[in-house]
Amino acid sequence: MAAPRPPQTADPEAVKRHPGLFRAIRQRRNPRLRRTDITVTDDRAVKRAVKAASLGNAMEWFDFGIYSYLAVTLGHVFFPSGDDTTQLLSSFATFAVAFLVRPLGGMFFGPLGDRLGRKKVLALTMILMAVGTFAIGLIPSHEVIGLWAPALLILFRMLQGFSTGGEYGGASTFIAEYAPDRRRGFFGSFLEFGTLAGYVGAAGLVTALYAVLDDAQMESWGWRVPFLVAGPLGLVGLYLRLRLDETPAFRKLDGGAARATEAADGVETSGKGDLARIFREQWPTLILCVCLVGAYNITDYMLLSYMPTYLSDELGYSETHGLLILIAVMVFLMLLISRVGALSDRFGRKPVLMAGMAGFLVLSLPSFLLIRQGGIPAITAGMLLLGLSLLCMLGTMSAALPALFPTQVRYGSLSVGYNLSASIFGGTTPLVITALIGWSGSNLMPAYYAMGAALVGLVAVACMKETARMPLDGSPPAVESHEEAAELCAAQSPEPRF
Repeated sequence: MAAPRPPQTADPEAVKRHPGLFRAIRQRRNPRLRRTDITVTDDRAVKRAVKAASLGNAMEWFDFGIYSYLAVTLGHVFFPSGDDTTQLLSSFATFAVAFLVRPLGGMFFGPLGDRLGRKKVLALTMILMAVGTFAIGLIPSHEVIGLWAPALLILFRMLQGFSTGGEYGGASTFIAEYAPDRRRGFFGSFLEFGTLAGYVGAAGLVTALYAVLDDAQMESWGWRVPFLVAGPLGLVGLYLRLRLDETPAFRKLDGGAARATEAADGVETSGKGDLARIFREQWPTLILCVCLVGAYNITDYMLLSYMPTYLSDELGYSETHGLLILIAVMVFLMLLISRVGALSDRFGRKPVLMAGMAGFLVLSLPSFLLIRQGGIPAITAGMLLLGLSLLCMLGTMSAALPALFPTQVRYGSLSVGYNLSASIFGGTTPLVITALIGWSGSNLMPAYYAMGAALVGLVAVACMKETARMPLDGSPPAVESHEEAAELCAAQSPEPRF
């Protein structure tokens, strides 16, 4: 009988390069990895997937952002009451209606994406969003058809919200499952780059219209232009998404490979797309997701959606001034967002998210005091302080949230948790802030609201697990080259052979 081979120890350099992966391997019941277990990503395919998901996301949020920036004008067109505050509240209430149906969209599209695949469902959400937005641009005004005008507006806003319910969970899942483990934060940050690009496009178009048209022209026909542009943009996004292949993680899961491989941590593929199973088995993580997303969405919608209205309605600035300042801030954030994603890969998701939540807790009040002073420099400085805090979340959440859930229920679980939170906290943010200002008489209420959200967010981040540079739960490791795959296998400690 041959003498037993001494067990090898992991190469220290390999452990240094892949600390999260080796930590995950040590935690598994059977830590043996085979070469066939490891997903070797194709750099060109990853970049195509990131581009299509991000551009599609940009187009979706272009569609969704238009309404925010036209809130005052839409209030005059669809809710003529003679009282500016009532009109604005009615307009924001309709904005919030889209968020009420988002959980229904998440519960429908999320499990469907776990059953049929990420690609097909993302194409469907793209179509529905484009149809809903284009249709809003065709609605006659209240003067022409009376109460049917706001009724149709609410109907198509609900269609927008229903389609958006499947967008973020699917797009973030798509990028997370394509990206290599070590760079998931970097690639995931481009999803929110797309969100900012969509908002910038919407704000830029609305600003241009406000600059060249007077109020009467805007209320007569100018407000329709951004909505009608959504049709062609939706076709572009649909084309990009249909050209992609399904994610490697879903292909392995769908083909049964994930059930057979030891690297998938023994997760069974049965129950894919089972909504009841999501609530039954994932409820603790769903609660964590709701808290994280709630803090993130309140601060996000406060800055990116509500702020132009705050500047015009509360401080007396024109819509054009508010939008121009916001555009400049968002472009600045776009330049930095991929750097923040890369930082989260290097230092971890939790430290970067903590920095963002702490920033809102500490800087919200000083920022709004600056904004309230008036003047372009003070307003810009205040919004930049808020923007830098938000950037820590924008650059990290799209990689952190998909990693909370296992592969076979990831799309469904994330869509349910994200959209429940967005419905309760995100879409209601402009409405709640407007109502709080009206009730209290203080235009510092947005700062206090953001601080409360940040406090909840700090607790939620403290409770989440670190997932940077680790394989997704229920999926095999994903590396960038065959050399890395061989390195991982060779660096393990195999069982002695006799």
